[in-house]
Amino acid sequence: MLVPALLVLLFCLRGHAGLSPHFLQQPKDLMVLLGDEARLPCALGTYSGVVQWTKDGLALGGERDLPGWSRYWISGDAARGQHDLHIRPVELEDQASYECQATQAGLRSRPAQLHVLVPPEAPQVLGSPSVSLVAGVPANLTCRSRGDARPTPELLWFRDEVQLDGATSYQTLLKKGTIESVESILSFTPSSHDDGATLVCRARSQALPAGKDTAITLSLQYSPVVTLSAEPQTVQEGEKVTFLCQARAQPPVTGYRWAKGGSPVPGARGPMLEVVADTSFLTAPVSCEVSNAVGSANCSTALDVQFGPILQAKPEPMSVDQGEEASFSCAWHGNPLPRVTWTRHGGAQVLGYGPTLRLPSVGPEDAGDYVCRAETGPSGLGGGAAEVRLTVNAPPVVTALHSSTAFLRGPARLQCLVFASPAPEAVVWSWDEGFLEKGSRGRFLVETFPAPEGRIGQGPGLISVLHISGTQESDFSRGFNCSARNRLGEGDTWISLGRREVLPTIRVVAGVASLATSLIIVITGVALCCWCQGKALPPSSHPHPLFLASASFSKQKNQVHIPGSSHGSSLRGPEEEETGSSENQGSIMHMDSSDLVLDEEGALETKDPTNGYYKVQGVSPLSSPNTCVASLQLKNAGIFNLPYRLS
Repeated sequence: MLVPALLVLLFCLRGHAGLSPHFLQQPKDLMVLLGDEARLPCALGTYSGVVQWTKDGLALGGERDLPGWSRYWISGDAARGQHDLHIRPVELEDQASYECQATQAGLRSRPAQLHVLVPPEAPQVLGSPSVSLVAGVPANLTCRSRGDARPTPELLWFRDEVQLDGATSYQTLLKKGTIESVESILSFTPSSHDDGATLVCRARSQALPAGKDTAITLSLQYSPVVTLSAEPQTVQEGEKVTFLCQARAQPPVTGYRWAKGGSPVPGARGPMLEVVADTSFLTAPVSCEVSNAVGSANCSTALDVQFGPILQAKPEPMSVDQGEEASFSCAWHGNPLPRVTWTRHGGAQVLGYGPTLRLPSVGPEDAGDYVCRAETGPSGLGGGAAEVRLTVNAPPVVTALHSSTAFLRGPARLQCLVFASPAPEAVVWSWDEGFLEKGSRGRFLVETFPAPEGRIGQGPGLISVLHISGTQESDFSRGFNCSARNRLGEGDTWISLGRREVLPTIRVVAGVASLATSLIIVITGVALCCWCQGKALPPSSHPHPLFLASASFSKQKNQVHIPGSSHGSSLRGPEEEETGSSENQGSIMHMDSSDLVLDEEGALETKDPTNGYYKVQGVSPLSSPNTCVASLQLKNAGIFNLPYRLS
């Protein structure tokens, strides 16, 4: 029974020992705004003795009202161990280290640091409320915070509630180690768009998380900001265009200057320029330069000038051998860019599109003119075309000009037409017994002349003429060959000579012409004869002389017979000299067509015309002894009475 009692006593003694004085709550570090109330809590358990607070080791006293410290007091239920320290209003001097002590129990709380926060004042921006800057020139803005703000404030820059980067902060310390001021410098390069902008410098700390702001307005001086417009922007060549130059500048604009393609426009000084559009405005833009006291700026714009096609590169003619490829190129410039097509001259079929036309393996049929045509489509600005010639080199093409005919023993002319590219090396006429290229040979003569242009692209043309003097029967039964050759081959054609017969009408015309000639000769002869006889005989010896001349004109022999002539002289043609004649009835004159017969009769006698020719006989009465009458008998186309009186 004694042992259990001792155990109970020990347990009770141990329980009484666990209830010794101790801290139920200790003060903690505290930050209080200047002027606010600070409360540092302290609670003890199983302690009923004196409790005091110390400030930086200095005891404040054991009374609850803390005499001598008017702004300090202790609150709480002491019976329950509550001993909280209050300070109101907090001042800067209250910032210290505080402890709660149970002196009789020898207990001390952990130190609690009281921080007195002093909100920063509104910062100062140098140059506020408006700062004048020059656009494009780097600038520095300075924001400064002075006073006893605790903790040291942070200076920040804002624009439209957006924090700006690039600021640099500086702190100025007093000799005592305290901070005298804080500065923040914002470095930036303003632009004309910053004119009138508002920047904010904000001083912020734990004492004032929202911070305090100071705003500043930027006043920018800047060179002109230029906007250039054209009305209308898209024009057709020849239309009027108005350029408007608008500028925003500080200070105001002092002058305008216009240029086109870098060259000044004479007389243009104001903000507006009127011009007549042409194609040069596509590559030579119009610029407007605006000036003020700060500087100058310019702006340029190019017009969209629409115009019809302009040929920049003309296609070059080509000469290629048959079987080879031919290629043509042409370049057109226009706005809008024209569509280029290729066709044959006079044809509608499109052979190709674009600036190049290729013709593989050309033949003679491909020779000719080709057209490179530019079309502008729906713009309605017209079009253009350029022609180029393709010459295909091939063997000569030889053709007869026309059918040739001639009279037997008369002259003849045969013609052939030669087209060749390259030009023929020679044109040769050949027949049964020979050939001739140029010059003459016997009855044959060759001449060559340039020919009018034939089918386009065939090459130059030649006309070769073979002259034949005194055609023979064999000329009408054989063929004549006209051939030409060049480096690519040979071409030829056969030409026949047709025979022409003398037509009756031609015979009549020739007879009449021959008759007129004969009449003149006969009349002259008769007149001379009568005149001579009249002079030789006295008038009494032949009171009524009659000289009657009879002349006959035959188809076979062109002779004039004058009866009574004592001379017996004759004029003969070649045929009569060969055959000869035994007749010597008077003078014989060689004629071309008919025979004239002079008869001595007293009356006009009409003979039978059925012998194939017409006859004329006539006698004119003698009017005087010295009258000579001639009566002509014509065996040819008609009947004529031709009296002649010679006195």
